[in-house]
Amino acid sequence: MNVDAVVLDIDGVLVDVSDSYRRAIVETVERVHGGTVDREAVQGFKEAGGFNNDWELTDAVALYVLARAEGMSRSVGSFTSAIEGAGGGLSGARTVVSEALTPAARERVLTAWDGERHRAVFQQLYLGGELYRDLEDEEPSLDTDTRGYIHDERVIVESETLAALDCPLGVLTGRPATEAEIALDRVGLDVPETNRFTMDDPAGGKPDPDALVMLADRLDADSLAFVGDTLDDVRTALNANTSDERAYYGVGVLTGGLSGDTGRRKFEQTGASVVLDSVNDLPDLLA
Repeated sequence: MNVDAVVLDIDGVLVDVSDSYRRAIVETVERVHGGTVDREAVQGFKEAGGFNNDWELTDAVALYVLARAEGMSRSVGSFTSAIEGAGGGLSGARTVVSEALTPAARERVLTAWDGERHRAVFQQLYLGGELYRDLEDEEPSLDTDTRGYIHDERVIVESETLAALDCPLGVLTGRPATEAEIALDRVGLDVPETNRFTMDDPAGGKPDPDALVMLADRLDADSLAFVGDTLDDVRTALNANTSDERAYYGVGVLTGGLSGDTGRRKFEQTGASVVLDSVNDLPDLLA
C-alpha cells in the first residue's frame, strides 16, 4: 500500500481498552441502575454504528436496561440489530425503545435515564479520584476513591513500529483531548495537536468523514491510510472516498472488539482495504 500519510485511531489500535473504557461502560450502568449487560455485549453496540462516543454508548446500554425492566422483550443482540436498522447511535437506541414501549412505560424510562449522572460516574471510574479532580475540576461523588481504569490500559503498539512509520502521522479518536494526550504519552507517540482530531474538536464523529478529510489537508496527503478497530473506522475512510478526490484506505486491526476470522470477515464485508492482526504489521504493509 503506497500512501503519503497514516492516521491512527487510539482505542483498540494503540492501547487495549477492554479493561478501561468498556469496563467503565458496563459498571457505570450497574452502579446507576442496578442492572447492566456483559462486556461482550458492548461490541454489539459498537457494530451497530454511531457509537464513537463511549458516553453515548453508556447511555444506550442504560436505555436497554431500563426498557427491559419496563417489559421490552428484545435480547441485547436483537436490540443492537434494531439500533443499526434505525440508523445507529443513541438516536437509534431511542427510536427502538420508543417503538417497543407504551407511552407510560417510555415516560418512566426517560425519567429514570440520566445522561449527566452516567457521564459523571463513568469518568470517576475511568479516571480515578485523582485524575477526576484534575481533569474535571470536581470532587468525586462515588463512595470509594477508585484508582481509575485508565491505568489498566495495555500498550499494543511497539516502539519499533512507531520508529518504522516514517511518513506523516495523524490521530483521529473519539477520546476527549486530555485523555488522548495521556494515551499518546503512554505509547510514546508525539503527534502535533494540529494533526489530531478528538471529541473536543468541531467535526462530526466517525463515520462522518470531515475530520479525516481535514487531516489529509493538514498532512498534505493525496493518499492516506486510516487504521482503526471498528467498522465505523472503515466506513469513515469509505465515506471520505466518496466526498473527496484523494485516495483513502480503511485498514482494520483485530486487536479491538473485532477479532479472529469473524472479525476479519466483518471488516472485509464492510469494505476494508486490508485487515491486519495488529498495528504492528503496518510497517510491512507500507513497505
